[in-house]
Amino acid sequence: MDKLKKYFNGFALVFFIYLFLLGIKLISSSFKIASGSHVVNLIQNVSNPFIGLFIGILVTSLVQSSSSTTSLTVALVASGTLNIELGIYIIMGANIGTSITNVLVSLSHITRKNEFEYAFAAATVHDFFNLITVLLIFPLEFFLHYLSKVSKLSADLLKNMGGLKLFKPLDYIIKPVQHFVMDMVGQHPLILGIIAILMLFIALRYIVVLIKNLVFDKIKKIFGTYFFKNYGRAMTTGTVITAIVQSSSVTTSLVVPFAAARILTLEQIFPYTLGANIGTTVTALLAALSIGKPLGLQVALAHLLFNITGIIFITPIRKLPVFLARKLAYYAVKNRIIPFVYVIVQFFIIPLIFIYLFGGVK
Repeated sequence: MDKLKKYFNGFALVFFIYLFLLGIKLISSSFKIASGSHVVNLIQNVSNPFIGLFIGILVTSLVQSSSSTTSLTVALVASGTLNIELGIYIIMGANIGTSITNVLVSLSHITRKNEFEYAFAAATVHDFFNLITVLLIFPLEFFLHYLSKVSKLSADLLKNMGGLKLFKPLDYIIKPVQHFVMDMVGQHPLILGIIAILMLFIALRYIVVLIKNLVFDKIKKIFGTYFFKNYGRAMTTGTVITAIVQSSSVTTSLVVPFAAARILTLEQIFPYTLGANIGTTVTALLAALSIGKPLGLQVALAHLLFNITGIIFITPIRKLPVFLARKLAYYAVKNRIIPFVYVIVQFFIIPLIFIYLFGGVK
């Protein structure tokens, strides 16, 4: 009987992970429908580096996908519609904006104090890495054109490579159901968003419960031995998973319930999210290679270079983003309004204010 119960719990865990991934995809779709053609217009009309950075944050927060933002940027740069230098700043912003999905996922644990503190810290550690990286690299690009120059040299070496396509198993598994739900709902982003949020809340609640039921110590040992044994292995895991599913939002959000269940520590999750940053550049690189234009390839390589440079800079001070994430989570548990203010202010209000202050778009 116990063995049958374990099998049932195992299948149930797989089902709720699937429901969780489907929920993330549907949230992204609802935001894309709501934003419509405004996203393309925003990116096309970037007028200076600061606008580029904040439009990158805003657009990625709206479409819930840095891969979508970077691929669109690559296409616009390749076509000559967007300046290469400005495209690089948009991609910097996209790195910050992509963290919103993790934070939204962590909010499903907000009614459970012990789970929420760990989940919220796991969600925001990625954000703090991206924020610190932008603070360090933005001046290098602005004054020295570091990313522009190095990515141009790299693009010149690779420009004769043909387009490649990567097998995306997640799409084959999730897209049929995603399209079925969207066909049933129609072009109603609010209804689609509500359905997606309900999926996430239900899935995450039962994922944590089932993880605890499925021999907690054994699962923790498997994760520690194989996937998160050390800094390098955790980073490799994040890179490989993200390169396959082509979504850093999915990859980083997936560890939030494992953090809530205390299967993974923040120190294990941090390098995993860095790997996700590397893996997410695959989408833009494939788009650039398919288009076959040197400028498109250059902006995609700039994205890769940005993330590699960030890892080099921040790995020696990795305790800083971990400390900041843990501290913010501590205060978020004390006052449950803080997480909501954090999302609204960082991902929407600040970008909108700076876009307005710096003169909007062209």
